[in-house]
Amino acid sequence: MFMKALVLNRHDGPLELTSLPMPTPAAGQVLVRIAASGLNPLDAKIRAGQAAHAKHPLPLVLGIDLAGTVEAVGPGVTGFEAGDGIYGMTGGVGGMQGSLAHYAAVDARLIALKPARLSLRDAAALPLAFITAWSGVVDRAHVQAGHHVLVQGGAGGVGHVAVQLAAALGAKVFATASARDLDYVAQLGATPIDYRAQTVDQYVASCTAGAGFDVVVDTVGGAALDASFAAVRHFGHVVSALGWGTHALAPLSFREASYSGVFTLYPLLSGEHRAHHGEMLREAARLVDDGKLTPHVDARRFDLDSVEAAYQALSDGTARGKLVVDIV
Repeated sequence: MFMKALVLNRHDGPLELTSLPMPTPAAGQVLVRIAASGLNPLDAKIRAGQAAHAKHPLPLVLGIDLAGTVEAVGPGVTGFEAGDGIYGMTGGVGGMQGSLAHYAAVDARLIALKPARLSLRDAAALPLAFITAWSGVVDRAHVQAGHHVLVQGGAGGVGHVAVQLAAALGAKVFATASARDLDYVAQLGATPIDYRAQTVDQYVASCTAGAGFDVVVDTVGGAALDASFAAVRHFGHVVSALGWGTHALAPLSFREASYSGVFTLYPLLSGEHRAHHGEMLREAARLVDDGKLTPHVDARRFDLDSVEAAYQALSDGTARGKLVVDIV
């Protein structure tokens, strides 16, 4: 039996609709009939050959996030059965087939039952963003009720989830954003900060009376990470999912603050700690169904025939929320 998938044969080349053998679930895997594929900036970098850390050799099928229906379960799998609606961050890196395909055999530890309140399409927007946010906000920074938390890039894919997660934990949340997104950030439950209109010193003074933030969550990298080091309070914590490049640590050291990095792909690439991905997605489903978390999904519809338009929207900055490709 065969299925259809979009295959990339050369970096920056076309995504070619191709017939591939239907996967079969091995021990510990489930076969998923994919309904939707979430499109992340990392997918575009992998396509361009600019993400060596993703270790995805050619030819490849892109697509890190998916949502769909369990078609069959492999030996040893418990907790899932045919017909279940699931979602997860399951491939598209490390040589593992991605979600721009009709079917995928995926590690059952990497998935969870989708939130009851979300369609499969909306559920596909959450996995990478939520796992990254939870890894930083909860696993690394241990955000608690009463903490003053600053999210750098609060309207972004990871940022808007981090804002909602920190707020659900009882923190007082602040978030940087561009002028067009200030109202949206406020709707998420954060005090918005126009990072172009205020210096770090100014918003630290106005938001924390000069003390600094207990936790700073950086989802932007570069200059935003440097600003994070200057915005954290004494003995505070900075966490970043984009800690690339060269950064001066003196501002962090003078505050006796700590830093953690998040590498969301590690369980997929190494095979270690995969069960925690499923645990995090179960927490995401609980928060969604409790009304405390809502993914922001771009209203435009794309499918396997129009996927290039989705990639164009990602590159030209016109996306308003997460881009999702409908599969079947």
